[in-house]
Amino acid sequence: MKRIIPIIILLFCASLTSVLAQISNADREKITNQLKASQTELMSALKGLSEEQWLYKPTADAWSIAECVEHIAISEENIFAIVGMSMQSEPEAGIKDKLKFDDNMIMGFITSREEKVKTRPEFEPSQKFDGYKGSLKAFKDKRKSNLQYVKSTSDDLRNHYFEFPFGWVDSYQVIVFMSGHTQRHIAQIEEVKAASGYPL
Repeated sequence: MKRIIPIIILLFCASLTSVLAQISNADREKITNQLKASQTELMSALKGLSEEQWLYKPTADAWSIAECVEHIAISEENIFAIVGMSMQSEPEAGIKDKLKFDDNMIMGFITSREEKVKTRPEFEPSQKFDGYKGSLKAFKDKRKSNLQYVKSTSDDLRNHYFEFPFGWVDSYQVIVFMSGHTQRHIAQIEEVKAASGYPL
């Protein structure tokens, strides 16, 4: 009996640590709503498009709506993979002090289309998903699993980190960045639809 009691105490402490490490209910609700909202906005932007509209390119070097959606699908997978990668190592002391951006700042600059940035080669559209319907399905499937993760995870997202080219963020902010990235390219889709030669 004397041996059992310390084991019970250890198990209780481990369970308590896990609970304390979870993101707050407010953070969980906020990012869940952001992910749902950006998906809804994307579906709305794509509703009723003809194949001609999906494939239209305003200029030779511009992306079509189909290419924008493929890029969003690739990014949904690749950006979210950063979260898992960041959770594989113990938090480094002092990194929290290097965080320069709050969640709203990250959402603000990733959604802004004022500064155009060329994407990395692995994020370039390349018919990876066998056409725009495949791209859209890939996005929806991955967004569904990502939403399941944020709704249920006990990972300590606020105390694990990743360094983007613009600076350090915590793992929760990686998900904020991903959701904002979707909105950034919804805006790009709307730019394509507003082009003078866009088929009606």
